[in-house]
Amino acid sequence: MRHEGVLTPLRHPPARRQDVVDHLFGHRIPDPYRWLEQADSAETRAWLAAQDELRHAALDDLPGRDRLCTRMEELLSFGVTGPPVWRGQRRFFMRRLPGQEHAVLHVVDPDGAERVLVDPMALDPTGRTILDSWHPDQEGHRVAYQVSTGGDDGSLLYVLDVTSGALLDGPISRCRQSPIAWLPGGESFYYVRRLPADAVPPGEERYHRRVYLHRVGTDPDAEDRLVFGGDGPRTASYTVSAGANGRWLIVTRAVGAVRRNDVWIADLTKHGAEAPVFVPVQTGVDAHTTAVVGPRGLLYLHTDHDAPRGRLAVVALDDLGDRGAPEPGAWKELLPEDPQARLEHFAFVDGPSPDRALLLAVRSRHTVAEITVHDLATGTRLDTIATPGLGTVGEIRGRGHEAWFTYTDPFTPVTVFRWDARDRTTTVWASPPGQRATTAPRPAGTMRQITCRSSDGTPVRITVLAPHDENDGHDGNDGHDGNGEGRQPRPAILYGYGGFGLSPNPVYNPEAIAWVEAGGVYAVAHVRGGGEEGAQWHHSGVRAHKQRSIDDFHAAAEALCDNGWTTPSHLVISGESNGGLLAGAALTQRPELCRAVVCGAPVLDMVRYEHFGLGASWTTEYGSASVREELGWLLGYSPYHHVSEGTHYPAVLLTVSEGDAVVDPMHARKMCAALQHAAGALPAEDGRGLTLLRVESGVGHGARSMSRIIALSVDQLSFAGWQSGLFAED
Repeated sequence: MRHEGVLTPLRHPPARRQDVVDHLFGHRIPDPYRWLEQADSAETRAWLAAQDELRHAALDDLPGRDRLCTRMEELLSFGVTGPPVWRGQRRFFMRRLPGQEHAVLHVVDPDGAERVLVDPMALDPTGRTILDSWHPDQEGHRVAYQVSTGGDDGSLLYVLDVTSGALLDGPISRCRQSPIAWLPGGESFYYVRRLPADAVPPGEERYHRRVYLHRVGTDPDAEDRLVFGGDGPRTASYTVSAGANGRWLIVTRAVGAVRRNDVWIADLTKHGAEAPVFVPVQTGVDAHTTAVVGPRGLLYLHTDHDAPRGRLAVVALDDLGDRGAPEPGAWKELLPEDPQARLEHFAFVDGPSPDRALLLAVRSRHTVAEITVHDLATGTRLDTIATPGLGTVGEIRGRGHEAWFTYTDPFTPVTVFRWDARDRTTTVWASPPGQRATTAPRPAGTMRQITCRSSDGTPVRITVLAPHDENDGHDGNDGHDGNGEGRQPRPAILYGYGGFGLSPNPVYNPEAIAWVEAGGVYAVAHVRGGGEEGAQWHHSGVRAHKQRSIDDFHAAAEALCDNGWTTPSHLVISGESNGGLLAGAALTQRPELCRAVVCGAPVLDMVRYEHFGLGASWTTEYGSASVREELGWLLGYSPYHHVSEGTHYPAVLLTVSEGDAVVDPMHARKMCAALQHAAGALPAEDGRGLTLLRVESGVGHGARSMSRIIALSVDQLSFAGWQSGLFAED
């Protein structure tokens, strides 16, 4: 680095190489940095301290940092308001005001008075405590909420009296991301909790979940009633929901991190709340189904069974006998599958006349959301609710004749809209709190989708955000990619995820805005393994087919270069979590495709991933090294095992959280050491071959305070800008 005109060489800290070799199914698998799996050893701590010193030396004085920090603060200063949740005569919602580190749970009482219910900063002024979830009871008198601190994956559950603010219950431990199904009256609820550590084999403390009935104010360890899951697999996860009248209880189970699940339902009027008897709705089927007790005495089933992009079917609740629901093929179809759009959400509202109820459906057409209105009885399409642009509808909720939905796109902060079924009007219900009530400014750039072909000929879409003069006269998602003639190549970031059926949808992206405003191109590759095009798109990029995700990402990078958006010497590839695996595999397989890599919370050692974090639940996505054939798949692309001496790798920034209980930071530590060894002690003066490791304490896998979000973004963007040439030396 150059500091005040003086060239300061950046040196990779040395890391001891061990002669550790695993022999599995005839494969000889070296693991020279096994010792870096031990986070608390003195040797690892000393090595991490040296890495932190290198990271600060490389990043702290990069050009553009101050401008990035200021702009990120401005872009995040708008704040956010969530859609309302009505319970009884009260309305609950989340809001983060400008300057607040975390969103705060509010309630509006029947008299219209608004109050704060749960403020994470009031619970913990350090900002390390996150409000994970909240669930009001059916009458709006009590709310159950969950918090975690410093990335802890246990989470603590509390129950609050809404009127007085008094704590009625808690803390109840071991219930991270637990759904809450309140029974009428607010005296008890169903929830999901892990078994205590002393009741499970060593190393399995993060698994073994069960569904319990809890009565508010009682000892959960002594008095909670087990109602489901006692015989389930160790990696099973559960959801639980109850109908508004308290009669029906629905439980779903998924084993591992898969999209398929099983669904059961219990009639609580027959056997009571403490000993419900469940009958199957869907079991033993390779499909994902969400069941909702709705109006007209029907069970509404959102399923991808025989419909990879999703359909909505119904079953009469009165027809559920001791044998449960009929087979999925016999369900009555209400909304058939759209072959080009994925069904995301639905909501019920009352129509303009008392005898006509309506159904609102949200679909994602190649990641862009659309809302349609249907007759609830027949599914007949009646209308469309326009959205402000080409973005994402995150939530939709109905109450009476009204519905509320959120809208966002890469250049637009989350806004809540209200739709009235009586006159079919849409109005803004809540703008970002810090946004001025004036005409919206011109977006920082344009958004469009282009299409490339993967190595096997599969079309892969890429969302491209670019400065206005890079759209060739086309604004929006028109699919015109052109041939790139006359386009000036720019520094670019290509982001990908490609796993677990999840989709990187077009949502407000301050990092992308800051990058585009500075003159860069920001692109998202919608590769196989994600859910953008439905269940089949996911299935075609997992397990034995994981290489397809990587090939798709390669093709996207090549398309950006071939069409003149960027060049390999100006391209930065990026991914987080499973996307970190994608970026890591692209780095080791095609290092010539890019100038730099930003790799966040990555999964990189595919031979040993099962033994750390929540890795044991991912074998359905990746495969297992304990199975001969599957080990072959994993070794075929495992980034850590494909780092080779003598290869000129791009510059790499690995970012992890010390408290990450999902993806263990050992992946990044070992990869960092391997890449630094391959590059040698002294990278090139311009940073080529440099590998940096950023370790953040006090947070976990994902959620963090605003100041921490800004600090991480500035490090990542300034590194990308330095390497790609976006930010010139001051």
